[in-house]
Amino acid sequence: MKVHEPVPGGPCWVELGTSDPEAARRFYTELFGWRCETDPRPEAGGHTLARLGEAAVAAVTRLYAAGQPVAWSVSFAVPDADAALRQVTAAGGAVRQGPVDVLDSGRFAVAEDPTGAVFQLWQAGAFPGAGVFNAPGSLGWVELLTREPGRAEDFYTTVFGWTVTGDAGYPQWGVGGADFGGLVAMDEKFPHEVPAHWLPYFAVADVDTAADDTTGGGGTVLMAPTSLPEGPRIAVLRDPQGAMFGVYRAGDEP
Repeated sequence: MKVHEPVPGGPCWVELGTSDPEAARRFYTELFGWRCETDPRPEAGGHTLARLGEAAVAAVTRLYAAGQPVAWSVSFAVPDADAALRQVTAAGGAVRQGPVDVLDSGRFAVAEDPTGAVFQLWQAGAFPGAGVFNAPGSLGWVELLTREPGRAEDFYTTVFGWTVTGDAGYPQWGVGGADFGGLVAMDEKFPHEVPAHWLPYFAVADVDTAADDTTGGGGTVLMAPTSLPEGPRIAVLRDPQGAMFGVYRAGDEP
């Protein structure tokens, strides 16, 4: 993506909620080369920060609510989480959680768009978000998959002021002229039980190796490594606990 640091309206962070944080830390450390640090404070709830070198790139947390799915969540930076939530509801979305203060790090909320996709809002305090994008092992693209693309476009352009570029087959989201994600219209190939969702893509040095390492670590390849026409080489994977994520070859950012 053409975003290289957290900017208002853009993706700033990804967080994995999982049924087995310890196993997830092992899996992603082997896959991406992360260095994981678990916050020892009781009030942090076992929150784990993943780093590449000194740069924070993602978080791993336990599941906090009954019925919460094992999944990656994408956070978008906002200057005021409370005001952003008011925009969410005015545009037809819903509030799932918050807003709440996260120690001195920032202010956080969980929202749902009108098509059912869940996302997060982050108002930075001491913690601005990811310290690096697009490098191997870090976030490089986010994708919304939904059965109601028109409704989703109306919602996100209203709430965040995003631009929509590209052709009708794969519209791309942008902020300040910098594209950071895409929109996939879910069709009959997607099982009915799969809800609308945001899917993060991580950069890797070699997509085929990442797919092999995923299966070797107990995960699953959902979409085999594929070179898109005039686009990056990508794959869609699932970790051993069931969270889906994508990978693409670093340097091939859309």
